[in-house]
Amino acid sequence: MNLKKIGLTALAGSLVATSVYAGELAVSGSASMKVVHVNGSAANAGKSFSMGNSVYFKGGGELDNGMTVAVSFELDQGAADGAQTADQLTSDGGVFDSHSVTVSSDALGALTFAGHGGSSAQSAIDTTAAGDLWDSTFITTANKTMKPKASATSNNMLSYTLPSIVDGVAVAASYTPTGTTSASSTAWSIAYTGVEGLAVHYASGQDDGTVGATVDVDTIKATYAYGPITVGYSSTEYDGEATGADVDQEVESYNISYTVSENISVAYGSETISEPNDTDDQDMEISGITASYTTGGMTISGQMIDADNTGMTTAVLEDKQHWNLAASFAF
Repeated sequence: MNLKKIGLTALAGSLVATSVYAGELAVSGSASMKVVHVNGSAANAGKSFSMGNSVYFKGGGELDNGMTVAVSFELDQGAADGAQTADQLTSDGGVFDSHSVTVSSDALGALTFAGHGGSSAQSAIDTTAAGDLWDSTFITTANKTMKPKASATSNNMLSYTLPSIVDGVAVAASYTPTGTTSASSTAWSIAYTGVEGLAVHYASGQDDGTVGATVDVDTIKATYAYGPITVGYSSTEYDGEATGADVDQEVESYNISYTVSENISVAYGSETISEPNDTDDQDMEISGITASYTTGGMTISGQMIDADNTGMTTAVLEDKQHWNLAASFAF
């Protein structure tokens, strides 16, 4: 639903007493229901059921100096249901989740201040080509260090997208400020979409989570669509040391999808997570089939996924299988 032509007077007052000529506030939402089953060499824990629900408020307007201001705010029940783990980035606002302010113009580009839920220029594209199959309950609290790593993000971070200079080329940068126990980090990215059906991204950033220990992160990602078939490839390298320990990691992925019709699509993807300089390393290999059916604002999707060596050590070579079925709704 939309609530249109709402004057954003309070927002304008906070931006050094300028005014908004035309403002709009849009309210949208999403909800989902999901059932997941995972089994492997460990005891079968049976099926688990979950739901998701969010409400998004997005508003904006043009200022009298020609610039545009936009605000975004998410209400998410999951932020306060007690299900989040300690390694997840959470806010102190209960059900209040991701929120940001963006100031932009055609000539100057777009500057975004993310109070919570922001991405660095590198982490914004580091989703694997296969769509993060690893994030299917294979990464647990016990082996959470095995999950793919990215450049640093935090609350109250800045990102900037340059104005369009060359058709089909987009450039972005981000800055993560210094924390109480971390140094500031930067990242940048470039995307090329100048050939029909082709999208190529390259990004580089830092993860200076420990003062004095610089980690470099590089991601390359490409997709090419020809008719109903789309192929994709991605690779992320995380290189550095932290307090004398080698933390290098490589994540490589590919995906092929086929659009059966405007409503039905199927895909096969694969991901490999490795720690190349760990003498006890055993690559985690994940592959899966995904299918989805969309009609109106509803999507029915399912996955069947196999994961080998989820412990990533010779001592724990646990293989697991996962299937899920979900219904999601946008309104």
